[in-house]
Amino acid sequence: MSIPKEPRQLMINLMYLVLTALLALNVSAEVMNAFFSLDKGMKTSRAIVDKNNEAMKSGIDATAEAYKNPKNEELKNKASEALRIGNEFNSYIEGIRTMLFEKAKGPSKTDPEIPKDIRNKDITTKLFVNDGLGNEIEAKIKETREKFLALVGNDPKVAASLPLDVEPLPADTKSKNWSEFKFKQMPVAAIFPVLGKMQSDGKSSTSAVMNWCAEQMGKVDIKFDNFQPAISAEKSYVISGDKYAADVFLSAYSSSADNVSISVNGTTLATKDGVARYETGTSGVGERSYKVNINVKNPLTGEVKPYNKEFKYEVGQRSVAVSLDKMNVFYIGVDNPISVSAAGVSSNDVKVSGSGAGISVSPNGGGKYTVKVTTPGEATLTVSGGGASQTFQYRVKRIPDPLPLLGAKHASKSMGNGEFKAQSGIAAVLQNFDFDVRCDVVGFEATYLKKRQDPSPPIANSGARWNDKVQSFVSAAGPGDAYFFEEIKVRCPGDSNPRNLGGLSFKIK
Repeated sequence: MSIPKEPRQLMINLMYLVLTALLALNVSAEVMNAFFSLDKGMKTSRAIVDKNNEAMKSGIDATAEAYKNPKNEELKNKASEALRIGNEFNSYIEGIRTMLFEKAKGPSKTDPEIPKDIRNKDITTKLFVNDGLGNEIEAKIKETREKFLALVGNDPKVAASLPLDVEPLPADTKSKNWSEFKFKQMPVAAIFPVLGKMQSDGKSSTSAVMNWCAEQMGKVDIKFDNFQPAISAEKSYVISGDKYAADVFLSAYSSSADNVSISVNGTTLATKDGVARYETGTSGVGERSYKVNINVKNPLTGEVKPYNKEFKYEVGQRSVAVSLDKMNVFYIGVDNPISVSAAGVSSNDVKVSGSGAGISVSPNGGGKYTVKVTTPGEATLTVSGGGASQTFQYRVKRIPDPLPLLGAKHASKSMGNGEFKAQSGIAAVLQNFDFDVRCDVVGFEATYLKKRQDPSPPIANSGARWNDKVQSFVSAAGPGDAYFFEEIKVRCPGDSNPRNLGGLSFKIK
């Protein structure tokens, strides 16, 4: 195309070029946003699979409990192990997602769930290809798949249904290995759905193994050849003057068994579908008992077998009770939920108050309350209502010390060069703590000991992430070097002063 000599036409042509470039940028932005929309959709799907897996696990546990035998117990344990393996893999990939999010400069101004540097290809190439994280992911996928298959005895049908796998490279690819094929020169935005698919494959593989366990349980031939009298009482503890009622039935009862007779304390009860209802009045206070006799006639032999058992219940006065929803102590800095009930008293008439340890109690409705405390020691709850009043003593503690972590490691040990350089700071994690709280790293001291050299002077680092000086130490890591992170201080909710968690040390391999 010839260049126009007229300035006005030249200006028009330049404007068309600029417009074309802007349109290209807009398309690029739409494509980048599409990656995150895809990733969000897969996250929703994973949540559904999680619920299905939990429901399937509950069903397997219930079946193993109802039909106890060594095989069912083994299958129940395998289902639990499959769930554990899947959760472990999911957490591993989630840690990589978090790391990538931070290296892509954290949340953007327009959307906190999307990092700023979504088009950057150098970050992904360095992290996953040059630093070896892609090879580590490949090994983790293979290891997790082998664990799944070991649970099912390498069943070929299950193996064919496991989506978690390292796919072979296409014949026409120029990539040297799987890591390059997956991650080299890929924009940050494209990697998130790739990692999300790995998590989805892990959860679907968990489902496949648990389905196998459920199918194996279904092949067990269940025979109801043992009987036991049982009851289903409306109340096992009733207020004096109220009526006690219970359903009396034969456990493991078959719908075809209409040859059952039931009596309580010598009195025959009407039986329908193997269930009889027993009612009696109550008076006074204390323990009561009644004897149940169930006669079962074998429809084939005509033999009648008796089954006898004594059941007990207790008659008492009105009382109140408090149950902590999460712990047997109150923790400072968090909302401590409790449930309060008073037998025979409406929840609207129950009053709860507290004293000691800076305690405050807020009602949430329906017998639910939130307790907040500010000082270690002991606190007292007083519950009143319906003419009854009772006090309860509880200990008040600080939130326990979190665990300092570098990546996923705590104990002093060696760490791969690539894995070490991929870290961006120290984390503090509350393990096995039922409350959803977070402790923030206030700062620490870092010392670099290069192989066969004297250690560097300690560098003070504020916050959890590396400052520039510590980052330069980390970037210089080589085999045989050692790093010491000491005086790690954190602040948890309710803390007036930071806590010292000690230190971490790692040798680079």
